[in-house]
Amino acid sequence: MLTLVEKILFVVATLVSLYFTYQGVMKIVAHIASGQGKVNWSLLWKRIGDLILKVGLFQPVFRLRLGPSILHGLIGWGFLSFLLINLADLIYAYTGFKLLENTGLFGDVYRLIADVANVAIVGGILAMAFRRFILRPETLSTRDTTLLHPKARAGIMRDSAIVATFIFIHNTMRFLGESFGVALAGHTDSWQPSISAASQLWAGIDANVLVAGEHIAFWMSIGAVVAFLPYFPYSKHIHLFFAPLNFALKPERKSIGELSYINLDDQSIEQFGAAKMKDLGWEQIMDSYACIMCFRCQEVCPAYNTGKLLSPAALEINKRYHFNNGGTTDVAMTELISEEAVWACTSCGACVDICPVGNEPMRDILDIRRNLSMMESAFPKQLESAFKGMERNQNPWNVSQGDRMKWAEGMSVPTVEQNAEPEILWWVGCAPATDTRAQKTAQAFAKILNAAGVNYAVLGKNESCTGDSARRAGREDIFFGLASQNVEILNEVAPKRIVTTCPHCLHTIKNEYPAFGGNYQVIHHTQLINELVGAGKISMNLEGDNMKVTFHDPCYLGRHNKITDAPRDDLKAAGIETVEMPRNGAKSFCCGAGGAQMWKEEEEGTARVNVTRFAEAKSTGANTVAVGCPFCLTMMTDASKADGDSMQVKDVAEIVAERLK
Repeated sequence: MLTLVEKILFVVATLVSLYFTYQGVMKIVAHIASGQGKVNWSLLWKRIGDLILKVGLFQPVFRLRLGPSILHGLIGWGFLSFLLINLADLIYAYTGFKLLENTGLFGDVYRLIADVANVAIVGGILAMAFRRFILRPETLSTRDTTLLHPKARAGIMRDSAIVATFIFIHNTMRFLGESFGVALAGHTDSWQPSISAASQLWAGIDANVLVAGEHIAFWMSIGAVVAFLPYFPYSKHIHLFFAPLNFALKPERKSIGELSYINLDDQSIEQFGAAKMKDLGWEQIMDSYACIMCFRCQEVCPAYNTGKLLSPAALEINKRYHFNNGGTTDVAMTELISEEAVWACTSCGACVDICPVGNEPMRDILDIRRNLSMMESAFPKQLESAFKGMERNQNPWNVSQGDRMKWAEGMSVPTVEQNAEPEILWWVGCAPATDTRAQKTAQAFAKILNAAGVNYAVLGKNESCTGDSARRAGREDIFFGLASQNVEILNEVAPKRIVTTCPHCLHTIKNEYPAFGGNYQVIHHTQLINELVGAGKISMNLEGDNMKVTFHDPCYLGRHNKITDAPRDDLKAAGIETVEMPRNGAKSFCCGAGGAQMWKEEEEGTARVNVTRFAEAKSTGANTVAVGCPFCLTMMTDASKADGDSMQVKDVAEIVAERLK
């Protein structure tokens, strides 16, 4: 229990600390408030259950780096416990009353949790400090070629040291203080095993010395919290506050890749995309404060992994360090990330998917592209051909709409004019309709549909590009025109269900066309094949060749739309032996074509993305790479040719069609 003088000093110190903490917090609030959009506070109550699971169990943390994640869990769970423990210690210091400690079994369990949590935090922080400062893994930093705020490299290490020191002092001194208290009581406490063991060290020491030790331990333990608070808004530890807000208040999205709607009919819009940080959404600015600087997004980024300049982690870190060094949201985004890095992004969504605090660096990058393309016409010149193709012929291949059905010549493929009320409307897509290699996928899928007797139709010459590549390249004007036109046609047809042979088409129609008034039930062709197999409408010859297949998950199928089982089930139904690549499902590595990369040269790096992925497929020992996306089909085929390998690349539909009875 504190003396009167100590109580007064502690209150004064706390008030001073809170004043400076408040100053830092209000700067953060002002920065976030300068962003676009408004906070929808009702989302908090809608997501409360999911929020409790994510914050309470640290579920997002455990998706990568299991060992460090366990250490983080020890520290995090310990700190959640210490919210109550520190409150109880304050009450005891001012009143002499030990909250919860004299309440029977509940009090016993409380003391046990406090004991275990204390040890867990100290052990966890020592191990994490050893990893960061002694082992220094490459995954906790970035290359020298990455654009990083000049104060960030040293600043991150300094910040980590300050946070680790604070945690160590706070918890070590709390542990010692409790052990002095147990020694004063004259007997051990079986519900505080580690603290009781430490108390034996003080046997025979004068009681006055132990009391003084308790006071010193309190001042160094709780005092460390008071001293740390003003630094808290400037440290990466602020993620303790903003990570839950990220999970609770992020605008609702149908997919991690869904982009915000821009009404180009609104003539009052003067700014497209993000030229400055203030052009970002408020939640995108908040991302910089939620960032824990763990570099996990960088670790899974296909561009960074192949030696490009892009690091999604560096973007968020640069935003934070810009603020911490007196910057405002008037800063140009290209001061925080280079244009070359912006155009290296494949929009694969890996950075968004893996982030343990819910950040979305990919969204920043695509907003920057909107500004570069729409406001400055500053985009890679190779994209001009695709843009012109989508504007003039409604497809990036620049093939005439009159040739849209050439792929189906000699086959029975009904159009909506021939079958006005189909059960399934098949959105063929530009690639399967116009690209020579991808046409084989369309032909194989038509064979499957006909064999199963499916009542379906296609739009034929009325089908246009969905505009995915234009949108990911920042050309909202092209996307707006294509989307508006397609939604008008689709609403007239009023399809019961739409099936696509391209994940990019699926994503756009399912997740982005609703903003244009187009709400449809959309499935992928591997899902429909799975339905047909399950309904017994198709059967396959299971005694085929010795095909051994590894399935490459397209980013816009597995990660963006969480469809991972259907293609694998199709292969199993065909009697195919399958083997997985190390990175699969939602953690799949990109083929390198997304984000409009299909239509431009890849940025300079140490390797090509598709070649890197193909090598991973080859390492499995499979003789065939199965895909479910025409872009992936092209990229994997090109990589196979470059490798001079006999490894086949086929769409799942091709493999199933080959085995039809």
